[in-house]
Amino acid sequence: MPRPKKQRKIFVFDTSVILYDHNALQNFEENDVAIPITVLEELDNFKKGNDTKNYEAREFIRMVDKLSQKNLLQEWTPLNGPKKGKFKVIMNGQDSQNKTDKIFGTNKNDHKIINAALTLIAEEPDAKVTLVSKDINLRLKAKALNLSAEDYETGKIQDVQNLYSGKSTYEDIDQDLIDLLFKEGEVSGMEFKGVQLLANHYYILKGKKSSVLAYFNPETKMMERVEKRSCYGILPRNAEQTFALHAILNSEIPLISMQGVAGTGKTLLSLAASIEQRRDFKQIYLARPIVPLSNKDIGYLPGDIKSKINPYMEPLWDNLKLIKNQWPETDRNYKRIEDMVNKEKIVVTPLAYIRGRSLSNVMFIVDEAQNLTPHEVKTIITRAGDGCKMIFSGDIHQIDTPYLDEQSNGLSYLIDKLKGNPLFTHISLEKGERSELANLANDLL
Repeated sequence: MPRPKKQRKIFVFDTSVILYDHNALQNFEENDVAIPITVLEELDNFKKGNDTKNYEAREFIRMVDKLSQKNLLQEWTPLNGPKKGKFKVIMNGQDSQNKTDKIFGTNKNDHKIINAALTLIAEEPDAKVTLVSKDINLRLKAKALNLSAEDYETGKIQDVQNLYSGKSTYEDIDQDLIDLLFKEGEVSGMEFKGVQLLANHYYILKGKKSSVLAYFNPETKMMERVEKRSCYGILPRNAEQTFALHAILNSEIPLISMQGVAGTGKTLLSLAASIEQRRDFKQIYLARPIVPLSNKDIGYLPGDIKSKINPYMEPLWDNLKLIKNQWPETDRNYKRIEDMVNKEKIVVTPLAYIRGRSLSNVMFIVDEAQNLTPHEVKTIITRAGDGCKMIFSGDIHQIDTPYLDEQSNGLSYLIDKLKGNPLFTHISLEKGERSELANLANDLL
C-alpha cells in the first residue's frame, strides 16, 4: 500500500525572525519559506548601524542576493544544502488586501505581512501555511484571523524550568569522607559513591555530623573543598555566593555564568572578585546592553553621548561605589579604586562599544545578559583573546526586550549548551542578600 503523500509546509517569516537569526532560512529542513516583500522593506531600515540587529539584516540581505543569482525572487528558489526546501518573496496580495485593515483599523506593516500569508494560503490550497514570528502580539493577531502562527524555535531551551543550576546537594555522605576532605582539602571524586560528577560542578555534601562545600575539578578528577573567602571587603553570605567567588577566582575557568533574581549579588561579587585579581588583568570591563525605554533609541535622550548613556550605566557604578565606600576616603583601598577608574583600569561601558574588539588579558563582565540573543552571546565570546576571562550574569525571568523570553535569550542558551564543559562553570544564586525589604518584594510581589 503506497504511503500517503506528505503535506507540503510553507513558513512565512516576520522581520523579527531574521533580526534574531539571519540564517533562519536554513533551519526549516525540506520545508519551503516565504518572505513577504514588506519584510525586505523593513530590513532596509535596519541595514545601517553597529548593533547586532543591523548585522543580522545585512547578512540576510547578502544571503538572499547570492541565492537569487539565477532566479527571480518571486519564483521558488532552491536553498543551498541537501534536504533543503525552497524560498521566494511574496507580495501583499490582492484577494485578501485590506482584510486586516478592516478588522484592526490601521495600515501597519504587521498587517501587510499577515495579508501576504493569507494570500499565500489562497494560492497554495494544498499546503499548510504558518506565520513564524518572535512578536507575540503579531502571532495572536494571526491566530485571530485563523492563520497558523508559531514562534521561531531554533535556539530555544525546551526545559527552562530545569535549567542547569551548577550545584547539587547530597545527603548521607560518609562522614569519614567529609572529615578527610576537611583535612586534606581534596579527595578523589570516585570515592563519593552515588554522587554525579560534572566538570566544574559545585556540591553541598552533608554527613551525619557536618557538611562541606566542594567542587569537582575535571583536570585532576578530585573533589576539592571550597573555602569561604572575602574579596576586596566583600564576604559571601551563603553557599551559592561562596561558589561564585570560587569560580571567578579560579584561573582555570575562563567562562562563567551567573543567574539569579535582583539582590542576589551577581554584579557585586563579579566586580569585587575582579578587583581582587587586578594584577592578573590589564583592564576590568563592566558592560551591559542598552535597552531603551518605550522602544526609543538613546538618541532621544538630551545631552552628549556620555549624558545619554549614564542613566543605563548607573546600576554598575552603584556596585562599584558600594565596594569603595566600605573604607573612608583616606584609606588606600578607597584610593586604589579611584585610581583604577581614573586610569581606566576599570571601565564601565555599554556593550555596543565592545563589539569588534579583541579582548586580551582583560576581565570582562557582562551584566543583564538575559537581554542578549544567543548570537550576541556567541559574538561576544568569540572576541576573547589570550588571558581573557568572561562573566555573564542576569535574571532570565526579567527580560526587557520584546522578542526574547526565558527560553530564547542568550543567557539561558549559554547555560544549557555549555554545562559540563571544562572551560565553563555556572552558578544559580537563589537567596537575595540586598535587604529584607528587597527579599519581601521578590517573594511576595
